[in-house]
Amino acid sequence: MTNDDIARAILDAGIYVVLATAGPDGVPWASPVWFAKEDYRELYWVSHPGARHSQNIAVRPQIALVVFDSTVPAGTGQAVYMTATAEQLTDPAAIEHGIGVFSRESVRQGAEKEWGSDQVTGDARLRLYRANVGEYSILDPDVPFDVRVDVRP
Repeated sequence: MTNDDIARAILDAGIYVVLATAGPDGVPWASPVWFAKEDYRELYWVSHPGARHSQNIAVRPQIALVVFDSTVPAGTGQAVYMTATAEQLTDPAAIEHGIGVFSRESVRQGAEKEWGSDQVTGDARLRLYRANVGEYSILDPDVPFDVRVDVRP
C-alpha cells in the first residue's frame, strides 16, 4: 500500500474532521465536525455561523484539518493532515452542488432523510461550508517518530 493509498483509506473511513482555525487575534480553536468529501479535494460540513470555528473562518479562512483513526492501539495510529482555504458557501449553484455531496454521504452513512439547500439558506439555523484542500501529509510509516510526508490522495 502506497502512502497515497493510506491517505485515501483514512479519508474514506473517517466521518469526522478536526478543523483548526484561528480568530482575528490569532488564538487557535479546534472543532470536530462531521464531513463529506468530493474527489478528496473539497470537504463539506454544516455549522451554525455563530459557532466559534465559523466566526474564525469568516475572518481568517486559512485552516488546518486532520482526519484520524482513533480506534487503533496507542502508537499505531495514522492520520491525514491537511491545509486548506475554507468558506461559508453563499453562491446558490455552489450550495446546490455542495449540499448534494453532503446529502449523498449522509444518506450513505445511514441518515434517514436527505439534505436540501433550504436547510442551509434563508431562515435556516445552519450554513454549508467548504474547505478547498491544498496540501496533504501523513506520518511516515517507515519512521518511528512524528515525521510527515506529503501525499496526493
